[in-house]
Amino acid sequence: MLKMMKLGRINLSEKILKFRNKRISEAALMEEIQQILYNDNSRDEKILKALQENCEDESNHFDFDLLSTNKIFHISDIEKICINYRLRFLSSSLFKIELPYEAISKIKQLEKEHNTNLKAYKIIAPEKFFRLKNADDPLLFAPIGNQYYYLIHSWGRDLHPLRKLMMWPFKNLENFIVLLLVLSLILTSLIPDGMFSPHQTTGQFLLIFLFMFKWIAGMAIFIGFKKGKNFSSAIWNSKYFNA
Repeated sequence: MLKMMKLGRINLSEKILKFRNKRISEAALMEEIQQILYNDNSRDEKILKALQENCEDESNHFDFDLLSTNKIFHISDIEKICINYRLRFLSSSLFKIELPYEAISKIKQLEKEHNTNLKAYKIIAPEKFFRLKNADDPLLFAPIGNQYYYLIHSWGRDLHPLRKLMMWPFKNLENFIVLLLVLSLILTSLIPDGMFSPHQTTGQFLLIFLFMFKWIAGMAIFIGFKKGKNFSSAIWNSKYFNA
């Protein structure tokens, strides 16, 4: 008797399927899902097209009350970080790496929240990630206006902790001269005493140092011109690889 009264377990997947079938037919359901996917794909294509367009000096219409202060940056903040770490701040149309779908999703979310269509995107990234014209962590921005930008998404690996130190000599001419002077001093100190005279005097050391500096500076200038390189302060927002 107890065995006959024993209740069977409820299969939730079957129950929810019965509820759904009462609410909507399979044909109507598939038609609704198809329309959702079509609209979603259309939005993705529209965003990708906007990312590939080069719209200079344009701003977006954001809802002020929905903006996050820790994502708003002035052009001077962007310039400083680019110079310190030798990065470029350029239009997303020049970015040659495929953006992660998470970035697209965040754009869609922002557009929905602010009831707008974003445009004129810009990206901070190392030079190698851009298609530069002849003349290791991207950040995607959208302009707000008056030289302010809103950070949408960051992805990839973080920059190497020593990148700022390694790129310090290339920030500007003054830093580069300091590097050449230090290298010249080190190389001059490595020359064995008595190589040019039995007892090297201070004057002789300074003379060798000047010749060493002249040689290193000449090599640096030659390589720099040949490679089309420039200092970070001059190229952080340039779309030319040899500017």
